[in-house]
Amino acid sequence: MLEKMKRLAKEKDICVLATLAGGKPHCSLMAYVTDDDCREIYMTTYKDTKKYRNLMENHMVSLLIDTREEHPGSHRPEATAMTVSGTFSTIDDEEKRALVRAKLLVRHPSLKEFLDHPGSELLCIKITSFLLVSGFRDSYFKEV
Repeated sequence: MLEKMKRLAKEKDICVLATLAGGKPHCSLMAYVTDDDCREIYMTTYKDTKKYRNLMENHMVSLLIDTREEHPGSHRPEATAMTVSGTFSTIDDEEKRALVRAKLLVRHPSLKEFLDHPGSELLCIKITSFLLVSGFRDSYFKEV
């Protein structure tokens, strides 16, 4: 089941990022890529955003990755949703930053201007667990 969870994370490239600060949750729609082993998820944001301030205050995050677009209308119950829990960190190593940036640009070429902006920051989410829910009844949890 872990491989199925990793495959879903790798196949998709948009998620909802949930952050928390001061007891208040905040959700953001984010473009992302994973590393080859699906142990980390990478994305970018501007440093002057609420999500970034939240991440600096509380490193714990939750991501929602789902297949609802593939299952419209009466097929919605066939959709799967996966919660990915993890911890945020910045990417300080310049070689890794270059690799992550390149990987983001391959998957999301429209992010070039965003990534070139001096106020943007690369984010790394180290995955701690997956929770995959299929339909209304089947759920699978895996710590990594």
